[in-house]
Amino acid sequence: MQNATSSTAGAIKKTKWTYKDFTWTLSLFGTAVGAGVLFLPIKAGAGGFWPLVILALIAAPMTWFAHKSLARFVLSAKNPDADITDTVEEHFGKQGANLITFAYFFAIYPIVLIYGVGITNTVDSFMVNQLGMESAPRWILSGALITLMTAGVVFGKELMLKATSAMVYPLVFILLALSLFLIPEWNTSMVTVSPDWSSMPSVVWLAIPIIVFSFNHSPVISQFAKEQRRVYGEDASNKTDMITGGAAMMLMTFVMLFVFSVVLSLSPEQLAQAKSENISVLSYLANVHASPLISILGPIVAFAAITSSYFGHFLGAHEGLVGLVKNNSTMPIKSINKLSMLFIVITTWIVAIINPSILGMIETIGAPMIATILFLMPVYAMYKVPAMAKYKTSAPVRIFTAFCGIAAITSVIYGAL
Repeated sequence: MQNATSSTAGAIKKTKWTYKDFTWTLSLFGTAVGAGVLFLPIKAGAGGFWPLVILALIAAPMTWFAHKSLARFVLSAKNPDADITDTVEEHFGKQGANLITFAYFFAIYPIVLIYGVGITNTVDSFMVNQLGMESAPRWILSGALITLMTAGVVFGKELMLKATSAMVYPLVFILLALSLFLIPEWNTSMVTVSPDWSSMPSVVWLAIPIIVFSFNHSPVISQFAKEQRRVYGEDASNKTDMITGGAAMMLMTFVMLFVFSVVLSLSPEQLAQAKSENISVLSYLANVHASPLISILGPIVAFAAITSSYFGHFLGAHEGLVGLVKNNSTMPIKSINKLSMLFIVITTWIVAIINPSILGMIETIGAPMIATILFLMPVYAMYKVPAMAKYKTSAPVRIFTAFCGIAAITSVIYGAL
């Protein structure tokens, strides 16, 4: 009886929140809060107010179920030091590993490209509209910004985690402050538009990819799950469930409040204009608002959000590319690491110079690959991989997760037709 009591006490102790858990929650939150969140009001608000309400209700469970399943997938590897690419190879063989590692890389790599475009446009808009300067040559500005952000990753994962966590504190505070500050600007232009209830399902369906993208923090899940396993061993899944749940609720609370506040303070025409200018909604608010607070804080939040999210996504893209090359090459691992980093930096720089539509890239490239890796692969593994048996989520959770992943992919295919 005493042993059972002490065992229960130990389990409770292991599942209690610690400061490190809170740090990881902030890191997951920081990875998710990037270009997607800053463009989310533009896309989600375009369908009207009531579809946005429905999207808000499904965003939290979508996010938590998918990310906790992916973390459990990484934990199912025999090797405690295995990352996601190693886990895929163990469960699906070399050919399956190549296929899924390829998808994993292309789920994250386009996001890094998006951040290259986003950070360049944010800083350029700030220089021109707030500082009254002329635009710097785009190739110089983008190259300098991408180099600076990449330097944060080069100095090491531990420093990246600390830097991301440190940036999230002011980011959360300023997002909340801006959300509350915009309340007096709320108008009824979005709410009074009579909803077409017959088209509501299709409007929500077509907006799911931007929700998948905006709340995605899968690039850092591999390293996160490995760390929990190192510390908690067999009990790691309890921790990953708790922390991913905390991150999902934090995203739901702060991000959706921000989205609603922004959408209610602008008209549909203004949201369309922000989309055409290929800038984040915060940069747009800074340009149209007379308030000095918005003019300064808007670009600062955009810059902090993109930078903090870039760290986690660059790490994930680099991990995926290294895994892909390693499985198909005899090149030394040090050379693979360096060349992979160089490839990502140079291509991100080139795309930032070209300046394609950010929303277009999110919808056509980023979201489908993310949905495949984040929503569908773990659920498939729960049915097909014996090692995943003890990590199975409940049947309703599996069905909901798979349904959301399929919805994200099919909506992109439909939108491209």
